[in-house]
Amino acid sequence: MASIFSLTSHVVYGHVGAQAALPAWHLLGHQVWHLPTVLFSNHPGHGGYGGGPVDLALQNRLLDGLEERDLLAGCAALHTGYLGQPGSVDVALRAIAAMPGALVLCDPVLGDEGGLYVEPELAAGMQERLLPKAALVTPNRFELAWLTGQDIHNLDDAVQAAQSLRRRGPKTVVCTGAAREGDWLCNLAVGPDGIFQVRVPYLAHGAGVPKGTGDAFAAILLGHYLNHRDMAAALAWASAALAIFSVSISTTSEPDSTWPPSSISHFTTRPSVMVSPHLGMVSFSMRPPVNSCTPTPLGRRLLSARRPACRGPRGSR
Repeated sequence: MASIFSLTSHVVYGHVGAQAALPAWHLLGHQVWHLPTVLFSNHPGHGGYGGGPVDLALQNRLLDGLEERDLLAGCAALHTGYLGQPGSVDVALRAIAAMPGALVLCDPVLGDEGGLYVEPELAAGMQERLLPKAALVTPNRFELAWLTGQDIHNLDDAVQAAQSLRRRGPKTVVCTGAAREGDWLCNLAVGPDGIFQVRVPYLAHGAGVPKGTGDAFAAILLGHYLNHRDMAAALAWASAALAIFSVSISTTSEPDSTWPPSSISHFTTRPSVMVSPHLGMVSFSMRPPVNSCTPTPLGRRLLSARRPACRGPRGSR
């Protein structure tokens, strides 16, 4: 079990930001300290929302309280997700400085194929100041292209862009939806141990894919990596868990589903390996899952709960 400090969004309704990440981490056996960067009534994709960014002075006071009591000292990882305003980059940098031994994962929540959905000043702050401090970054294809200024049309382009981003500081770049190959979508990891890809089913037009999948993917990836220190396997587990969940709710008459799915904690054995001649890449296929992790008490309650489905937002991240 590890402790994770997370700076990301909080919504009252739905499963995005912290509401997507925290249940996954609990199921994987981790403790989480969450500092909210925004407080929204719901995901903006519902046609509007109430609330807004958390005041920067309050964010800093919350961080002060944790530092004064040395509550961050034992954290194994620091996660940043949706920051909401440019000043939250400074809060994140303060936290990184206070946790010199922690693994820093930056999920650069900036936009998707429709373009940026954050302020350009926030996007630039993450690109120029926050990402160089991260050991692991998890952009989608649009975000990777924007951060590097490189067009991405295929897997080769995605690998080259990931290598370019690594030269700016991060040791490992994990890109979701890096390329489409027929009926498959490729998730990609490029790091010091090599290049790895996992293919998952492509769902046309994002049909049935819930909002928050990007948040959940980064959380599952980090949670499994902290448990096993195997990035290639963590990529496979995170991809498989989200693929199973997305496909299952896209093919049911009840598309909304309780989050998190138990498949998050099931993938705890290393997948079988197939070496591909393409780019010297290693591809993965999943074996039947074996559950060998120990969820936290909250995680056990989430796994055992039998309650009506929580109708959350839907779509891509």
